[in-house]
Amino acid sequence: MRQPRSKNLGSRIAAAFAVLLLASIFFSLGVWQLDRAAALKASLVTATTVDQKIVSLESIASANTSLKPNALNRQVKVSGHYIASFKAPNQADATGKLDDWEVGLLRVGSSGGILVVRGLWSERLLNSDIQQSMAVDVVGALHARQDGDRADNSPGVISRLDSAVIVGITDLDVFDGYILAAHESQNGDEFLRTRVSAEKLISRIPGFYWQHLSYVVIWWLMAGVVLYLPFYRRKVAL
Repeated sequence: MRQPRSKNLGSRIAAAFAVLLLASIFFSLGVWQLDRAAALKASLVTATTVDQKIVSLESIASANTSLKPNALNRQVKVSGHYIASFKAPNQADATGKLDDWEVGLLRVGSSGGILVVRGLWSERLLNSDIQQSMAVDVVGALHARQDGDRADNSPGVISRLDSAVIVGITDLDVFDGYILAAHESQNGDEFLRTRVSAEKLISRIPGFYWQHLSYVVIWWLMAGVVLYLPFYRRKVAL
């Protein structure tokens, strides 16, 4: 018994809709992998495109505001007074070596503050009380705050390089991120000490660039197969 034409038409429309839906899903997955490949490539070349021109901290960052992407890793200069010193344990440098770092809270202007990595904790300056009473000029790289804790917070110790861990012990308007000092000076006299290097950044996007591109090809091939399959079945039926 022949089925009604309207029922056949409805089945064909439903099948076509299912095919288009699957094809669009596979195509979207390919676009997603393509975006991840582009983001991964951009993250790998960021370090080579950083502007090395020294600018004032206040010109690219503001207190109580998240750092903008174009402010990250910029070379900045700022003047102020150290009002506190903290030990930041288990910090890794560019070689992966773990050590304890000295981090100072630099008062900027009348109400601002920013964390400054000054060097190794073992080489902290003995006359810090005198230095805290004098203006200090700092030049260094502005880095994003750390996400994961490296230790427990305790008096004089901070768990990570993040201004959020000190907001409860200061009334200053703190800047996001921290400065990795390359130079510190008072009245033109520079402090001579071992400076630490920034931890080597690892992309948060898993996988490799070409791996993501291969996934793009796979997903789009699957979309093509889904679109071709109805025509193949019709050709076989004939």
